[in-house]
Amino acid sequence: MTDQWYPEQPRPERQHPGQHPGPQYPLPHQQRYRPQGGAPGAPYAPGAYEAYGAPGEPPAASTATLSAPGGAPGAGSGPGSDAGSGSGSGRGPGSTAAPRRTGDPIIAPGLLPAVLTAVLAVLLALAATASRPVLAVPVLLLQAVTAAGWYRLNGMWPARQGIALAFLGGVTADIALLATGDEHATAAVVGTLGLWCVLVVTAHLRNTSSPDERLYALTAAIASSALAVLGAGLLAAEPDAVTAGALGVAVTALVRALPLPSAVSLVAALPAAAGAGAAAGLLVSLDALPGALLGLAAGVCALIGLRVASYDFPSRFVHMTAGVALPLTAAVPAVYLLGRALG
Repeated sequence: MTDQWYPEQPRPERQHPGQHPGPQYPLPHQQRYRPQGGAPGAPYAPGAYEAYGAPGEPPAASTATLSAPGGAPGAGSGPGSDAGSGSGSGRGPGSTAAPRRTGDPIIAPGLLPAVLTAVLAVLLALAATASRPVLAVPVLLLQAVTAAGWYRLNGMWPARQGIALAFLGGVTADIALLATGDEHATAAVVGTLGLWCVLVVTAHLRNTSSPDERLYALTAAIASSALAVLGAGLLAAEPDAVTAGALGVAVTALVRALPLPSAVSLVAALPAAAGAGAAAGLLVSLDALPGALLGLAAGVCALIGLRVASYDFPSRFVHMTAGVALPLTAAVPAVYLLGRALG
């Protein structure tokens, strides 16, 4: 009969006369397995045994977890921590295996985020015809949704400090643009972005996560701050260009969300964006051709933003933040540059 040893019932060792008793530890060949919750001597069942190390140690628990396609984290990979700048990742410190995912990782935001994008775009277009201080109100909303959506798109939640820091970068850029005027717009945006990169790096110096986690959180924080600052470019762009580009993004998001084949909606979205830009150009001081070019360029950028927001099993919260804001934020460089060139 083979030797069996259980932590609950230590097996005494034989002692020779004159030998001092030693610690009651099993020899390497005496270490066996214990059934989970079973009695000593229970028959072997596949998958019911766990290895034991030193006496009295609990069995090692598996930390591999599965992540649902909806983006909900498992038990072992909770939401990101707020260490450093509040931008942790979705992987817990004890996880040893990457979550397994199945299916298509590309999930389009859908019709409701497209409607919200169109509403925000119309607000931007109407505010641009009024004044820059009025335009700053929907721009602030766009920057807040962009900062929150980018963190959640990267699997980081909650990340309150990181979102707040990125949003404050956008607010600082807005104030700088309103205070300096159009002639110093580039210096205001670039200066704010450089200052915020330094602040983000400084905030992450107290992050005690692993090196990979710190690098991942740092890149996400810098990217979120850059996107929030980028949204301030609408205040430096020509008001008529903002109107044409915003309406082009609105029509692109709506057409792309229609229940059509992907290729059909992609082909139909671009002419619709050009038509919306041309119509907006006729309503303002632009002509039809410059408005169509602005609408078309903004539509292309909006498609890129929608594609980014559709990646890697996004959740409903991702769709309602990144899916709403990224089409408009991605179109800001085209609106600014083409507005300057065509205006």
